[in-house]
Amino acid sequence: MINKIQNVKNEVSKVVVGQEKMIDSLLIALLCEGHILIEGVPGLAKTTTVNALSKALGLDFKRAQFTPDLLPSDILGAEIYDPQNNQFKIKKGPIFTNLLLADEINRAPAKVQSALLEVMQEKQVTIGDTTFKLDLPFFVMATQNPVEQEGVYQLPEAQLDRFMLKLVVGYNTKKEELEIARRISSGNFETINPVLNKSELEALKKAVRDIHVDEEVEEYMIELVNATRHPEEYGLDDIKEYIQFGASPRVSIDMFKAVKAMAFMRGKDFVTPVDVAYIVKELMRHRIVLTYEAEAEGITTDEIIQKVLETVAIP
Repeated sequence: MINKIQNVKNEVSKVVVGQEKMIDSLLIALLCEGHILIEGVPGLAKTTTVNALSKALGLDFKRAQFTPDLLPSDILGAEIYDPQNNQFKIKKGPIFTNLLLADEINRAPAKVQSALLEVMQEKQVTIGDTTFKLDLPFFVMATQNPVEQEGVYQLPEAQLDRFMLKLVVGYNTKKEELEIARRISSGNFETINPVLNKSELEALKKAVRDIHVDEEVEEYMIELVNATRHPEEYGLDDIKEYIQFGASPRVSIDMFKAVKAMAFMRGKDFVTPVDVAYIVKELMRHRIVLTYEAEAEGITTDEIIQKVLETVAIP
């Protein structure tokens, strides 16, 4: 079954150069039925990657550009009056898809953000008096641009918690960027072929759920989460003043799922602490709330997580 995952990666790599961490994270979220938030400057192939992934999986893909004047109905859909038939009809929005790219989610006001996040949680949409169940799989990849200062609404911590992973995407290497420029200037892109269908994707999800996690590794993951809430119990008094709120219970739930997917993608049938270390920052970085002291001193959540990783005993 691992060959099927590799086939998907090979298809995506036809149009996306590098960005392996982003592709891995997207696949992990998809296998675990989670959602992903990606932060990065423009031009890092975020849209291209999701589009390529949808084609390789044979899934529907839609993109919604978030703007300050966006309304919830622009995303969900609305009841529209049809004068010809003298009745209201429902016009469905872009949320009715398998893979939704919510581009620059932090540009939209809170009402739109909360409408989207409610759908992410419930997997259903209510328009007027009618409730629609979304077709599965349903997966949201939201992006936010850290460069913009004006017309930006910061996502509240409670809403950020709904995202399984938060990935910070960096620039490509010089070699990768050279390859990108060559491909685009020559138009040398191969066609992406669907290599996985919905039933095969469901079989992969079942295989992920069957991955074994040793009790010691399970306890290790809980210790990592607990160390962000009670750092003094682990000899981490030096970071206690920087943490206002530690990781939420959703981190533990998502971590148990994500490490199984990570092990599966590496071709293993059991989880090791290495799998935990690979994905733990993406799981936690948006779910730890720092104090003003941390912000004043330029301390990041990634630095806090790294300290926790270095301190908590590995089984």
